[in-house]
Parts: sequence; C-alpha cells; structure tokens
Amino acid sequence: MKLWVLRHGEAEPRANTDAERRLTSHGREQVLHSAAHLLGQPLQAIIASPYVRAQQTAALVHDTLGFAEPVRTVPWLTPESDVQQVIGEIERLGLEHVLLVSHQPLVGALVGMLEQGHLQQPAPMSTASLAELEGQWPLAAQMTLRRLHHVA
Repeated sequence: MKLWVLRHGEAEPRANTDAERRLTSHGREQVLHSAAHLLGQPLQAIIASPYVRAQQTAALVHDTLGFAEPVRTVPWLTPESDVQQVIGEIERLGLEHVLLVSHQPLVGALVGMLEQGHLQQPAPMSTASLAELEGQWPLAAQMTLRRLHHVA
C-alpha cells in the first residue's frame, strides 16, 4: 500500500469559523508545487477533510492530476480527529494507493504513528507538506516514510 498525506496549503488566518478558512494565493501556489510530486502516481482515491482549505487543496490536486474520480469528503480527517480511527478508516477503504488531504495536528500525528508506532514524535508537516508512506497495511509502525516534501 502507498499512502500520501498532504497538509492543506497556507490559509487565511481568520474566518467566521476555523472550518471556513480559505487558501491564500501563496497557499494555492504551495499546493500546486506539492501536486507536481504526485504526477504519474497510481492514485485510486483523493480523500479530504470537509474544511474549506482542505477541499480547495484537494480540488487543486485533482485538477492538476486530471484525476477521473471525484474527491471524497469524509468527517474523519479534521484537525482533531483520532489517529487510530483514521487508520481504521484507511484500512476499511481497501485501496492500495490513496491521498489524504487534512490538517495539523492530525497529519503529523498520523505519519508519526504509521512510521514509528507512537504519538511522541509527530512528523513535521508545514503547509502543503506531502508525506509518502509505503507498507503492507496501514498499521502503527508498519509503514515506511519514503519521502517528506516541504514547500517554502
């Protein structure tokens, strides 16, 4: 299984609610830079948080890749989602090549858990950072972090 975890691009500092924060123009540029690393990858699904900035990020990646399937929006990819629940949901998908688009602190904790098996060392995921993990199953400490791309 290959799993890519993408943090949304830079977002506006304020909105009526955290969920309504939108990408800035710099954030859109960041996402396009990260999306370039996904060109040619055999993605089966793009799965995103319902928050506006994650939806915008997923849409930019979707369009950049010319991805045929629609972006799937799920409630279990929000900033404070439970890492173990997310791992269970990924496993239930039954897919081999998946891109998740979400937020900190979830993305750092998820990558850390899948690679190391604990939450003590979350991966350093800045805006539009893209982690590529590989392993037999999406289980704690059972995946290898192949690459971690950061965008300036």
